[in-house]
Amino acid sequence: MTADWALLDKHTTGPLLRPGDGAFHESSAAFNERWADRAPTAVLRAAGPPDVLRAIDWARDHAVPIVPRGGGHSYAGNSVNSGLVVDLRALDAITVDPATGRVTVGGGVLTGALYAALRPHGLALPLGNGAGVGIAGLALGGGSAATSRRFGLTADTLRATTLATADGTVLTCDADRNEDLYWACRGGGGGNFGINLDLTFQAVEAPAASTCLLLWEAEHAEHVLHAVQELMLTAPEETSLRLGVATSGGRTLVSTVGLHLGPAAELRELLAPAFAAGPPLRAEIADRAFWDAMDYLRHETSGGAFAVRTHFAARPLPPAALAAALAHLAAAPPGGNADGCGFALFGWGGAINRVDPAATAFVHRDAQYLVSLDTSWLPGEDPAPHLDWLAGLDRLIAAHATGGAYLNFTDPDLRGWRDAYYGANYPRLVATKQRHDPDRLFAFPQSIGS
Repeated sequence: MTADWALLDKHTTGPLLRPGDGAFHESSAAFNERWADRAPTAVLRAAGPPDVLRAIDWARDHAVPIVPRGGGHSYAGNSVNSGLVVDLRALDAITVDPATGRVTVGGGVLTGALYAALRPHGLALPLGNGAGVGIAGLALGGGSAATSRRFGLTADTLRATTLATADGTVLTCDADRNEDLYWACRGGGGGNFGINLDLTFQAVEAPAASTCLLLWEAEHAEHVLHAVQELMLTAPEETSLRLGVATSGGRTLVSTVGLHLGPAAELRELLAPAFAAGPPLRAEIADRAFWDAMDYLRHETSGGAFAVRTHFAARPLPPAALAAALAHLAAAPPGGNADGCGFALFGWGGAINRVDPAATAFVHRDAQYLVSLDTSWLPGEDPAPHLDWLAGLDRLIAAHATGGAYLNFTDPDLRGWRDAYYGANYPRLVATKQRHDPDRLFAFPQSIGS
């Protein structure tokens, strides 16, 4: 069937962009430049929910692939396809009810805008650290934040969502209505079951906070990695630490970045084992207002192309594995973006693990660490040495992990992704997909049922 793009343009309010139009690239370029050669046939910058519904009906009738795009930060480039991209950024309304703490956001709202809307009300949600990340994608894939050990995943705070499904129906999904979709939207991934027009979250009062940033030279790496891993395991759930090792520009540094929902004096005392492991090159520990702490922890991934592998772990990585990983890091290929390459451990546990693995689609409820391994390269560089290096690092770490991978750090090269992302919850997700999208209108690499 020949797609009648003029018909779609006629029956929608927002602009339909084609290659060569001024805003086309901005609305279709993949965040990860590994996928820079991907481009859709058209982008609809939806003016509101009616445009989304008309786009779904048109795509279904014309057999054109369709994908929603919020922040566009899919690591695997899944915010871009070869057909129609529906840009949701105009669905940017934010409604805050200070009396109940309920917050409803449009499907195109970005993290930075939600930060700004919550701050005057003294409310907090477990949100990510990138201001340009779409809230819908973050929540639908789980959503880990510095506050997650205390408040849970972003998905755990989701109370309802309005979903435009493959047959053009708008469904309210919550604990009482369309419960199967509500369950699936808490960790089952964005774009699998429809297009989320809005999402409602339960916020909490923003507590006082403190932050830390500690850096060490590579000579202290083994001792620091061991000490901080143990510290992450025993710290109260009010404390969240990210332990990283990265090589960039020929220099390797170890870092610990953290948030403590309490005074800096407590955080400094908690960090005593880290200081004892080696003298930091830099140490910043300070009391901050909650939202100032969020600003301090904000991090935007550098440009260029990159690849990420993830694992969950229930125990610290053993010294032998750390030594092997550090040696492997020293042999990393040159090049890459400003973030370089390396690995990081994010502290999990706490409130994340108090949710039953079957209660939401997000199944990884026994992890104490999320382990992330990454590499990067610049346009024009051959990615093969970087991907081979990443695969080698992955082999060193995988033997000490509990299995599983983090959906929001999507890995298109991951074998066994169905079990790794979803575990025992995958058959239920497939059944939900079959009920609501039997013809797989919403399909992409690693989509449910593929």
